[in-house]
Amino acid sequence: MIRVVLVDDQELMRVGFRMVLGAQADMEVVGEAGNGREAVELVEALRPDVVLMDVRMPVLDGVEATRLITERGLSKVLVMTTFDLDEYALSALRSGASGFLLKDTRPDHLVSALRSVASGDAVVSPSVTRRLLDRFLGSGNSQLRDAAVLDVLTDREREVMLLIAQGLSNTEIARKLFLSEATVKTHVGRVLSKLDLRDRVQVVVLAYETGVVRPGMD
Repeated sequence: MIRVVLVDDQELMRVGFRMVLGAQADMEVVGEAGNGREAVELVEALRPDVVLMDVRMPVLDGVEATRLITERGLSKVLVMTTFDLDEYALSALRSGASGFLLKDTRPDHLVSALRSVASGDAVVSPSVTRRLLDRFLGSGNSQLRDAAVLDVLTDREREVMLLIAQGLSNTEIARKLFLSEATVKTHVGRVLSKLDLRDRVQVVVLAYETGVVRPGMD
């Protein structure tokens, strides 16, 4: 059973999400909160598998709530936003969220995304993440991270990281590098472990922040 906490300052949105999730045999809504501060306290007490988090809320926004929840290892977080190029969504990804969805996403996509996050996967497509990063990190006003953080990677691992950041799947990476898919999976795991990243979405973010991938780069 996937235990979910709903966080949104609009009660009507929570009701809608609760109805969708309540119809699933493998999901249970164990709590609800109307702002980020309530969310952190609730998640600390309940330790759900996934938090479905609004990002624009009073008292404490979803970005800071996401950071506090993921830093403490309390739960995985899937953020919801109204806009597909929302700087709050990007900030939430950088703060540890496992992905984001638009609030008008189809119910079956929402359910599938929650299952993916609960199993440890990320749900934001690299192409969507790159559009966010093109807009907010490509402005020239963002502080990039020192690329020296990547020195722990082997040449092959850096190559795999770059291909992940370009949106390639393990199968596509294997084909491009003439490797087995199992070998690629091992390299991906090492990239995540060495860089202390949760998922492929954070690989994309770090690739941008260190300049490995630049806005508009194919």
